[in-house]
Amino acid sequence: MKIGLFFGTFNPIHVGHLIIANHLVENSDLDAVWFVVTPLNPHKQKSSLLADNHRLAMVRIAVENYPKLQASDIEFALSQPNYTVNTLAYLEENYSKHHFSLIIGEDNLNNFHKWKNYEVILDNHEIYVYPRISKTAIKSQFDKHPKIHKIDAPIIQISATAIREAIKEKKEIKPLLPCDVWKYLDEMNFYK
Repeated sequence: MKIGLFFGTFNPIHVGHLIIANHLVENSDLDAVWFVVTPLNPHKQKSSLLADNHRLAMVRIAVENYPKLQASDIEFALSQPNYTVNTLAYLEENYSKHHFSLIIGEDNLNNFHKWKNYEVILDNHEIYVYPRISKTAIKSQFDKHPKIHKIDAPIIQISATAIREAIKEKKEIKPLLPCDVWKYLDEMNFYK
């Protein structure tokens, strides 16, 4: 089975994440997409995140009705901070029947050369890149790389940061979240 790994803190997961994942699983050779909830991204502050179990719960709620999408807590048991290369090695060792690919935004591709052991990742895994609005051109080493596939997916300009700020400011953001994720956030009084 070919699995696309969509890494993120998902703080919170929103409809943009679902649109991209669903587009990829329906319009590429991926059989499924796993939303890998990251406990600690090396480039983000832990203090700004909801507890791991709450972010995982929201992802599970969001993908509940999509059989090709799945929530994953695989990084919760791994050493932190989480580096993609380490997670991929763990997955290859423990899920040998699957082939894992990465799903990243075009903005992340421009920083891919800064990832720990990015060459190892690129040697062993395909990368599916969804479009983002960016003023930076893609680095030439990645532009025509045979393992990097640019996907003609919808451009989604929804930000979890903007959602958190809007909730603090008591703005209406329900359309940006799966209905049951909004209910969970609201009941738990998160981001207020």
